Amino acid sequence: MIAVMHRLRAYHALLAFFAIGAYLSAEWGRVHAWLGYSVAAMIVLRLGLALTGAPQLGLMRFYPHFDGLKLGNAMTHPAVSRTLLLAIAISLLGVTGTGIAMDQGRALQFSGASRVAASAVNGNARSAEQGDRREHSDAQEHDDEDSALSEVHEFLGNLLVLVVALHVTYLLIFKRPVALFMLFLDRRK
Repeated sequence: MIAVMHRLRAYHALLAFFAIGAYLSAEWGRVHAWLGYSVAAMIVLRLGLALTGAPQLGLMRFYPHFDGLKLGNAMTHPAVSRTLLLAIAISLLGVTGTGIAMDQGRALQFSGASRVAASAVNGNARSAEQGDRREHSDAQEHDDEDSALSEVHEFLGNLLVLVVALHVTYLLIFKRPVALFMLFLDRRK
């Protein structure tokens, strides 16, 4: 069980690194997209880890159970942590999905400037310029769709930050040993 928890902690740290990087790099174009694809890869990895059968890695950890929830134990009941985890998962999946939908794989391909340079070297500068004009025209058609998707993406990104802040605060106040362990601040005895 300890080894599983250490793997979960390492996964958690990598996911946090990529998610924070993606949030902070919102204006950095391709860097932002690559960090978003890294988050998507981490989500796929997490789904793979859930298939190992280890209860600490199962997807049921995201499903809140309200059995035994009373006024006296409301703040320390596992339903609170699980509800926050579910909110994080939903917003993370949403922000990642909308990001991938907006990018449509462009960050995974050569940039337009690279194609222009390659075409010019091959003597096809004119066709490369026409291709760029066509791409620009296609991009304008999708601006309205991307604008709405961009708003949803930004909203979900901000929601993710809020829910993660609530999650961290909750753990530090009510589940301090778990929080310190996950933050690599636990004291070894």
